[in-house]
Amino acid sequence: MSIDARNHEDAETFDGSGDETGGDGENKSRVGRWADDWIRNPEKAYAVMLVFLGGVLLTTSLFPLYWLFNVAMAPPGQTDIPLVPTTIDLSAFVQVFVQVPFARFMFNSLFYAFTVTVFVLLVGSLAGYAFGRLEFRGKTPLLFSLLVLSFFPPATLFIPLFRAFNQQVPMLGLFTLPVELYGTPGAVVTPLSAFTMPLAIFILTTFYGQIPDGLEEAARVEGTTRLGALFRVIMPLSAPGVATAGILTFITVYTEFFFSFLMTGNSAAEWAPVVDGVIAFQTQYTVRYDLQAAASLIAIVPVAILVVVAQDKIISGLTQGALKE
Repeated sequence: MSIDARNHEDAETFDGSGDETGGDGENKSRVGRWADDWIRNPEKAYAVMLVFLGGVLLTTSLFPLYWLFNVAMAPPGQTDIPLVPTTIDLSAFVQVFVQVPFARFMFNSLFYAFTVTVFVLLVGSLAGYAFGRLEFRGKTPLLFSLLVLSFFPPATLFIPLFRAFNQQVPMLGLFTLPVELYGTPGAVVTPLSAFTMPLAIFILTTFYGQIPDGLEEAARVEGTTRLGALFRVIMPLSAPGVATAGILTFITVYTEFFFSFLMTGNSAAEWAPVVDGVIAFQTQYTVRYDLQAAASLIAIVPVAILVVVAQDKIISGLTQGALKE
């Protein structure tokens, strides 16, 4: 009588995998259970993905600001910056305004951004009304031309603009500019208005074209002109689009460095932008990284406040428009 050990109830099972395979199998079964659970309950998978993406976005967007704060807290000349600041010393944020006229640098950039935004919204509204609500010959080619102009790199136009603003070269061989614009706000406002205008026109054209014709016709019956209907009816109803175009224009101009740096001097009195104020703490022999970090954080404050306030207005405007419909 032969006994088969494999069928004995006390027999041990031996395979070539050992404990490691058992651990891997346990891990695989755990992953499988997670996958089955997420398939049956997709809201759990969405929650996990949302938390992961939120963590990545917060890390990549907030950690540089946190690191700037650490650098601003470090003593002058310290190179090994700890991850957590040992002391909280806000004196660097005060010295920024004492050593250089940093408030004037910020005013220059805010002036550029505000002036360009107002001009772009005014002219862009007229163009957006024409493209969005009127039918005329050459409408599509003009819109295509605006799209092409928006892709032009600004650096390619610097030399012609520099000669026109500084050397009074005849414009198109017909006239010259009355005064030298180089080193004045006009040398910054003019090209930046041209570069930010196409995007604003496309945004406003889309929003203005969605307004029902009956609302404008009702305003026209009451005796309002086309311009009156634009500023009294169409623009208020298109508040989200106007706010979006204004925000994008303001942020683009405020953070712009190329033209505002090359078309002005390097001092606050010569209308230098806020970036010049940050660079001012770097001399030939020393670099105050703590003051540069503090100045960078201060320069971000106006844009951060604008984005928070304007984002709330855009969301409320879209909600009110949906409720009215």
